[in-house]
Amino acid sequence: MQQAITVGLDGSPESLAAARWAADEADRRKLPLRLLHAWPMLAPEPARVPSEVDQNYWAKRLVHTAQAELQAHHPALSVVGNLVADDAQQALLQAASESEMIVLGSRGLEAVESYFLGDVSMPVVARAERPVVLVRAEAPEAATSPAPTNRVVVALKLNGSSEDLLDFAFHSAAAQGLPLLAVHGRSVPLHARLPWGADHEVTEEMTRDARDALRTALRPWQEKYPQVDVAESIRLENPSKVLVQAAGDAALLVVGRRAHRHGLAPHLGPVAQASIHHGRCPVAVVPHG
Repeated sequence: MQQAITVGLDGSPESLAAARWAADEADRRKLPLRLLHAWPMLAPEPARVPSEVDQNYWAKRLVHTAQAELQAHHPALSVVGNLVADDAQQALLQAASESEMIVLGSRGLEAVESYFLGDVSMPVVARAERPVVLVRAEAPEAATSPAPTNRVVVALKLNGSSEDLLDFAFHSAAAQGLPLLAVHGRSVPLHARLPWGADHEVTEEMTRDARDALRTALRPWQEKYPQVDVAESIRLENPSKVLVQAAGDAALLVVGRRAHRHGLAPHLGPVAQASIHHGRCPVAVVPHG
């Protein structure tokens, strides 16, 4: 088990929101927090130079300012600043392999623009060996919007391994003292679609089978985390739509992606893509087998 939470810091409102979220989570999990700022043009660290000639002055100030703010809110938390003279994507991927999780800022983009999340965030999400949490900056209208329901939402496909995904979701819910909602969506097959709706017998069987499989998957984790209240939601609709709607007022959305296999290009499935692009809460993308 990795023993740090790392946040990518670039000075943007999104990265500062990510740093605050990561500090809260590190404090809850009793883990140190690492603030990582990567830039290929960082100069070798000089022995002693005044700030006005230090080429790294602004990078240091960025990290130190964030570190001071987070330390003020979490005095018992170990917060370490780290400047890396490397490409941001490579530095973050390396950091992810050494961390419990990595936390990044996410731009609140919509529609077509949402598919261009950034040159750094998306490759890290698709290739990181550990969970990546994406956090949006708080929108100005957030003060007047409904408060989160304070629950963790996890998406389950029910085919293939989901142990890493459920481990992260239950651990997060337990650390935050929140209930967990397990969501499964699946589309009705073409042969069951009738002019006046879906074949009732087919949908009943699909729902029953999905509920049995969902409860089987959840049972070991409910026994491991008895303090977490668990609810289930099964809907026969497009899985991406079902999940985004279920997570509309959640505190955290947890989705999975297939771990990168040798010889295949890393990619994200449609549910993970939709969650990242349209989810309003922090989104954790967890690689699994």
